[in-house]
Amino acid sequence: MKFNSYNMSFHGEILERGFWIYVCEITKQDKKYIYVGRTGDSSSPNAASPFNRIGQHLNFKPNAKGNSLAKRLREVGIQPKNSNFRMLAIGPIFPEQDSFEKHKRYRDYLATIEFELANFIESLGYNVIGNHHAGSKVQEDVISEINNEVMEFLKSESG
Repeated sequence: MKFNSYNMSFHGEILERGFWIYVCEITKQDKKYIYVGRTGDSSSPNAASPFNRIGQHLNFKPNAKGNSLAKRLREVGIQPKNSNFRMLAIGPIFPEQDSFEKHKRYRDYLATIEFELANFIESLGYNVIGNHHAGSKVQEDVISEINNEVMEFLKSESG
């Protein structure tokens, strides 16, 4: 009997909770989509790891919560089981906070990075899926550094 087998590798630091920015590249044949996300809940003081977050994103149960990537893939007609995924996570940019008041400041900051990054990737000609909204002001050098990291990732080939 022959079984399919797949491999996955990651550095353990991606398991750290906090405020992260991540980019997921989804490829199916000649179609490529980019999803930009962040950790840091909108309605609670939680800031999960990107490893945990991608698992939530790819939950295809009808009653799943926090699975906006799955919803966006459905919208563009992509079957995840027939696709290849690559992900870049940057962070944690800030640690998880102990109160919702503190959390909101960092959440809004990352929302703006997410928004700016999605616009930047789109300006490079990539097909960005998802909704992104600015939440606060972010220093230009922070945006520039993240844009450079992501551009290197997108230019590299799948490993």
